[in-house]
Amino acid sequence: MREDIKEILLSEEEIKSKVKELGAEISRDYEGKELVVVGVLKGSVIFAAELLKNITTDCELDFMAVSSYGNSTESSGIVRILKDLDNDIEGKHVLIVEDIVDTGITLSYLLKYLKQRHAASIEIVTLLNKPARRVADINVKYHGFEVPDEFIVGYGIDYAEKYRNLPYIGILKREVYEK
Repeated sequence: MREDIKEILLSEEEIKSKVKELGAEISRDYEGKELVVVGVLKGSVIFAAELLKNITTDCELDFMAVSSYGNSTESSGIVRILKDLDNDIEGKHVLIVEDIVDTGITLSYLLKYLKQRHAASIEIVTLLNKPARRVADINVKYHGFEVPDEFIVGYGIDYAEKYRNLPYIGILKREVYEK
C-alpha cells in the first residue's frame, strides 16, 4: 500500500468478483437487445474494460468525456462534454458505465443530454455508489459497492490525474488533497 493511502477499502479480488456478478446480471437483462456500453472517461476505463469481459451478450462500446470537477475535489456544478459519442444510439439500449456516482450532477446532465437521442432505454452501472453526497435525483440500476463519504482513489479513479493505476480502491489521506 502506498504511504498516501489511508486504507484499502476494496481489494482487487473483491472488485473482480463484483464486476463478474454485474456482468452476469447485465448479460441476462440485455440478452437479445441491441446494447451500447458507454464508458465515461477517464475514470470508468478500467471498470468498463473489466465489465465488458464479463458481458456475454453482443454489445457495442463507445466513450464520452464529461467534466464537472477539473482538478478540484468538489463538483463545480457546471458540466462540459469534452468528447461525445462516435455512433448513433437511436433505438438502442444504452448502459452508461461510471466509476463512482457521487453528487449525481454529472450523470443527471448526461442522462438529459442522451435522452434527446431517442435511445430505447438508458441505464447506469457504477462500480461505486456514494449516496451520502447525492444532490441530483438519479436512478442507478446496477451498482457494485456502496462507499463512505471519503476521498476514494484507485481502479481508474483519480485525484489530480494520479492514482488511477492502483489495482484496488483506497481512501486517500486528507493531507494529500487538503494542501
